[in-house]
Amino acid sequence: MVTADNGQPFKSATLYKLYDKYRIKGDHSSRYYAPANGLGEAFNKTLCTILEKMVDKNKKTYSEKLSEALWAYRTTVRTTIQATPYSLIFGGEAVLPLEI
Repeated sequence: MVTADNGQPFKSATLYKLYDKYRIKGDHSSRYYAPANGLGEAFNKTLCTILEKMVDKNKKTYSEKLSEALWAYRTTVRTTIQATPYSLIFGGEAVLPLEI
């Protein structure tokens, strides 16, 4: 299944032929879904907070620190679910480089 927004490129006859050829079910989502958009905004806020703590004052190094910030987010226990996002996806805790 492929879910896309209601943009014009996702409604073309060529794309529908491709779906038929590979037996893919195409679906269109609404442009705004409050619960999902709220989760994205919360994640962005958290990621920005982590990056603010990691980058120096000129903020030009944020692209270098992004992968480290994402790793920190994914390996930190979320209090609401009592697990890390990493463990929910991969089924086990991450082995940190300093543990090796």
